[in-house]
This record gives sequence, structure tokens and C-alpha cells, in this order.
Amino acid sequence: MQKIYSKINPDILLHIVHRLDDIEGRTNVVPENQFLQLATLKMEKGKTFRPHKHIWKDGEDKVIAQESWVVIKGKVKVIMYDLDDTIIETPILHPGDCSMTFQGGHNYEVLKEDTIVYEYKTGPYKGVNVDKENINE
Repeated sequence: MQKIYSKINPDILLHIVHRLDDIEGRTNVVPENQFLQLATLKMEKGKTFRPHKHIWKDGEDKVIAQESWVVIKGKVKVIMYDLDDTIIETPILHPGDCSMTFQGGHNYEVLKEDTIVYEYKTGPYKGVNVDKENINE
């Protein structure tokens, strides 16, 4: 797993890259204070859990959209930006790898035809005008 911290403010975790080969047992990948959470689970046949449901909780008034891409098929280059919009990392994701952005910017370049990804974001989604600000390159 690669944790990418801001060069502007080294206490701020901006991005995580988690590789398929990193998965062993159950791992809580993301710090508890982030809106977007990720745990990886490598399980044996027959594993089960107690039935449960999740409950509504009071939220914060000020939130940021956080995003994750999981590559299912193909290859993707992630361009990760620091708080000042400078490029901080450019990892390549392969099938089973994921990227997570908590703060800072990002862009994606698809490197193989017919690439398939799952994209996860925190919600609710309130539209592109509320959710995004473009970075000038």
C-alpha cells in the first residue's frame, strides 16, 4: 500500500494506492476519520458474518467528495495532485488495484482498450457544479 501525503502540508493524507497483492486477511486500509472507507478481506470458502444492517448517523455540515477507482480489467494511469494543484504521483493501476483520493486533485488516463473500473464516491451527489473544480494544467 502506498500512502501519499501532501508536500505542502505533510500531515494531510491525500491519496492511497492499494494493490491486489497487498490483500491479506482483513485490513482497514483507510484511517477512521475519512468519509470514504475501505477494508480488504481475503476469505476462505464457508466464511460468514452475523446478519446486520447499517443505521443512519448524524453527519457533518461540511463535507468533501472523496473518490476511489478499482480496476477490474485493463490498465489506468492515475495523475494525483497536491493541495497546490501540482502533480505529486502518477501510479499505474492494474486489475485488482485501487486508488483513493481524500483531498487534492486527480485525473485518469486509460492505457488499455476495454478497461473496466468500479468508481466509488461519497454521496449524496449534488451535481458537477457543486462537486468539482477543474485544475488548470
